[in-house]
Amino acid sequence: MPMTEHLELLLKGLPHGPGVYRMLDAHHAILYVGKAKDLKKRVSSYFKREHDDSKTRHLVSKIVDIEITLTPSEREALILESNLIKKHHPPYNILFRDDKSYPYLVLSHHKNFPRLGGVRAKTLKHGDYFGPYPSMPALKDTLNLLHKVFRLRSCSDVYFANRSRPCLEYQIKRCSAPCVGFITEAQYAEDVVRVKDFLKGKSQVILHQLAAQMEQESNLLHFEEAARLRDQLKNLRELQERQIISTALDLDADVIAIAREHQHFCVAVLYVRAGNILGQRSYFVEGNEFDAEASIVEAFIEHYYFAGFGQNSLPQEIMMSQAIDVSQDLRDFFEAQHGCMPKFLIKATGVKKQWLEMGLMNARDALSRQLVMDVRIKERLAALQVRLHLDKSIARIECFDISHTMGQQIVASCVVFDENGANKQAYRRFNIEGITPGDDYAAMRQVLLRRFKRLRDEAAAFPEVVLIDGGKGQLSEAIAVLHELEIQGVQLIGVAKGVERKPGKEFLWLPGHPDPLILDTHDPAFLLIQQVRDEAHRFAITGHRKQRAKKSQGSALDDISGIGAKRRQAILKYFGGWQEVSRASVDELAKVPGVSRELALLVYQTLQQSMV
Repeated sequence: MPMTEHLELLLKGLPHGPGVYRMLDAHHAILYVGKAKDLKKRVSSYFKREHDDSKTRHLVSKIVDIEITLTPSEREALILESNLIKKHHPPYNILFRDDKSYPYLVLSHHKNFPRLGGVRAKTLKHGDYFGPYPSMPALKDTLNLLHKVFRLRSCSDVYFANRSRPCLEYQIKRCSAPCVGFITEAQYAEDVVRVKDFLKGKSQVILHQLAAQMEQESNLLHFEEAARLRDQLKNLRELQERQIISTALDLDADVIAIAREHQHFCVAVLYVRAGNILGQRSYFVEGNEFDAEASIVEAFIEHYYFAGFGQNSLPQEIMMSQAIDVSQDLRDFFEAQHGCMPKFLIKATGVKKQWLEMGLMNARDALSRQLVMDVRIKERLAALQVRLHLDKSIARIECFDISHTMGQQIVASCVVFDENGANKQAYRRFNIEGITPGDDYAAMRQVLLRRFKRLRDEAAAFPEVVLIDGGKGQLSEAIAVLHELEIQGVQLIGVAKGVERKPGKEFLWLPGHPDPLILDTHDPAFLLIQQVRDEAHRFAITGHRKQRAKKSQGSALDDISGIGAKRRQAILKYFGGWQEVSRASVDELAKVPGVSRELALLVYQTLQQSMV
């Protein structure tokens, strides 16, 4: 392959070591990001032979320059490669959409009374993890039923240690109240063992044990305990039925299937744990006609297990609908990351064959639905471009919203939509400070100034359209900010409630237009604006509620003169939790050791104000 003098000199000077390389075009845009154990050998190979696949030939023909970053090992190179791909989206890399971390059930290693809960990542050092689950709703669904069946505690260790009476979880029969001694350590330990056995796939054994125990309690005339075991059996059978497929195989496996429609790909993963399919998750790839299914699957496996998708626990088997060449590099990665090599299975029989067929069915269905959604969002973007009379197409929309309670805990949200719909990785929240409480105009000015100043300073791409949740006042602030930062080419729209102040009756205010733009409620452009605005509102409200909850859990007391760490702990211990403290009267607060009536009155007034 012919090379320029610059590339020849660059290749001669490349080091023999691990790292990441970035191939650039004539405009210094990144075409491709790759990793290598030996940078010199890997990068030079692109130019020393004629490549069989046309995709690589097209890539090499566009390379004008190459940048490298050395790393301590190939493992770090893989992680850096993944981060750079996510950031720059090079056109010749395989890009996967949806790379959230996976939720797990976790049973803590508490000395006497372990806690059963859910986490997004394996951060707890002392605990047993079960999963991963395909989504947080799937995990919460399982967790809710597990608490109904086994009644293990879900509260934090700090909350658990300071209880003096049972909480609401006990009242609704989702906890056995070990915090106040309503269950012995031995009885609680039996439930812990049953939870572990169930999550490991031994549900039938547990069902037989509970049935035998229920009959025994009934024979002893312990009817209340027998009734509790009867309800436990009922809920356990319901939980067992929630498993999509239950088999006798005690096997952990990931089933990876790929579907293709021209240059669009979908990789579906079925999660099999202890012989039960917990659910599935889909990933979408925008490739080109040169990409092969095998290369997509191979790239997916690398990023899924080592860098991009949460570094999941390794199953015993990885079943694939598409055969790949398991390279030595891949084997080395498995050994370094997980200390073992899973069994790769392409052809399967029996139930495993059914799993593969189910994976393919899900991949095809997900891809079909995604393509319909992609067409819909592109149609709406095109319709909005027409309604706004814009010269260029819309590739990115940002929307800003403000949320607060009586001017306190002010949170601004920024949500981003592109040609693929909601780009949740690009969402941002801003804590607004230093303004007059309740001044929405100042809040909007601050968030826009912070957002667009950063985009300008980082030379990042500006959105073509910016939606402002508000009327003429908020829109005026946005116009002033862009003028101050000397930013042009951004179409601003103020989305205000109409005269009737009902959804679907919004006014759209545009700069320089004295009258609002009113679109039909079925107009694709209006539906897109509604969708983006509602998402910004949801994201702002969620952030504000988190701030308010954080504020209510202690900061109100912390600000009171005369309430130090000891008195704060005494109040909490006396009432058993923040909810009980917030409901307490002045007389009740005055009963806390060390709290005078004057101080109780001050605490009561402060807590009441914080809940407004």
